[in-house]
Amino acid sequence: MKLPVKLIVGLGNPGAQYKGTRHNIGFAVIDEIARRAAIGFESAPAEAVIAKWRRPEGGALLAKPLTFMNLSGQAVGEIARYFKVDLPDVLIVVDEVQLPLGKLRARARGSAGGHNGLKSVIAHLGDDFSRLRIGVGRGGQQRDLADHVLSRFEKDEAAEVERMTTRAADAAEMFITSGIEAVMNAFNGGDPATTE
Repeated sequence: MKLPVKLIVGLGNPGAQYKGTRHNIGFAVIDEIARRAAIGFESAPAEAVIAKWRRPEGGALLAKPLTFMNLSGQAVGEIARYFKVDLPDVLIVVDEVQLPLGKLRARARGSAGGHNGLKSVIAHLGDDFSRLRIGVGRGGQQRDLADHVLSRFEKDEAAEVERMTTRAADAAEMFITSGIEAVMNAFNGGDPATTE
């Protein structure tokens, strides 16, 4: 019997100029999981890099598309098909401006909610995959949304960014072992460290 393969994809933009931006928090989460597992990235059978995480309960693939955010679905679709990953075993990790900084929201399926990366993934896969949205805040209303997501986090946000990256990596690991329902129950209700 073939053990299931889970595919965890962080969305972002390739290139040094985008490293550390709000839009690239998905990449940061994938990097954190790879760091914990002590695994490296290699080229994928798509325009992406992947890391293969062999686990007793079944493998996990960590992926970062190199297609730029708005075309992410092309790489995600190719990877999912190549490795024969079932849609419910796919988790897409993305930034979310509608959530306050540090808040996480996991869903088993749903719409793109205006996120171009998710829109692209839905176009290539349909909407029956899990997603983990990571709050990057809306910023000042005077700032253009595109400028906001392509901006870097402020210095006074650094501790919160580190904490949410850690929590999102925890959530992704829970998805691998226990599935999306467990992630929703554990992470959607707010952050235990900040709720009174």
